[in-house]
Amino acid sequence: MFCKKFEEINMKSVDEAGGKGASLGEMTRSKIPVPPGYVVLASAFDRFCEETDLNVEIESALDGVSQDDVNTIEKASLKIRDMINDVAFPDDIATEVLNDFKTLGAEYVAVRSSATAEDSTAASWAGELESYLNIREAGLLEAVKKCWSSLFTPRAIFYRIEKNLQDQKVSVAVVVQKMVQSDISGIAFTVHPITEDYNQMVIEAGYGLGEAIVSGSVTPDTYVIDKTDFSLIDVNISQQERKIVKNEKQETKWVEVESELQEKQKLEGKKIVELAKACKGIEDHYKFPCDIEWAIEKDKIFITQSRPITTLNKT
Repeated sequence: MFCKKFEEINMKSVDEAGGKGASLGEMTRSKIPVPPGYVVLASAFDRFCEETDLNVEIESALDGVSQDDVNTIEKASLKIRDMINDVAFPDDIATEVLNDFKTLGAEYVAVRSSATAEDSTAASWAGELESYLNIREAGLLEAVKKCWSSLFTPRAIFYRIEKNLQDQKVSVAVVVQKMVQSDISGIAFTVHPITEDYNQMVIEAGYGLGEAIVSGSVTPDTYVIDKTDFSLIDVNISQQERKIVKNEKQETKWVEVESELQEKQKLEGKKIVELAKACKGIEDHYKFPCDIEWAIEKDKIFITQSRPITTLNKT
């Protein structure tokens, strides 16, 4: 078995589903509103590397990397990613990945990397690996291979060195999740990430797909909420001139935000409170401060990811 549905995964599944996949499985089993999906397990990537002898060539390429020489990192990255791209997808793994896609019943999916050493309380691979949005069946296998190879982007290789993970086995699973065509999306921190006030939560919100905020490409609205009574402490509205959406050609593209919405508050008070309560429920479940990605489509809230906040100094 190279794939598992979210319902079959929990937080003990990090070694096979990666941090992202394990968290999505855990939340699904806890009835948190997660879009349905499945995980192409890390064993699929491991098998892919072993039967093609790529593991030997990857190790050889990484042996030539020097932390002090960016050129060696970029050279190794390019070589490894090209090798992974050029090797054929194993037939038995491909069959299982595509069969599970059909069972999911989604025309479009988000395909996201999920490293097996990911999202611990000490470190997070968030932003180091790649995600692909609005992928259809015809492009699924290519997107999975790109996620596999993103374990070896220059940023990911450097991160591995920085966190002293060179001698630790790091593999990558791939999350395949029904795409939410969000009208509004964003991030929530269940502890104030700047002041580290555990009684406050910060929600960031923007128009369109969440990649715009996660990548730092737009400045979102920011809402500060008192976690004891869910009252709004502060609202900071940011003008947003562009957003990421699936356009008429079924492509994920930047488009201009309608002029009448550019300076408008993204979420009204009731929706902020509803979202804050959902995020507080996730924190209560995990029993640690959470960094949560969320999306709203047709007024319904979905949680697309949750991980520990790794930047807090307090314990």
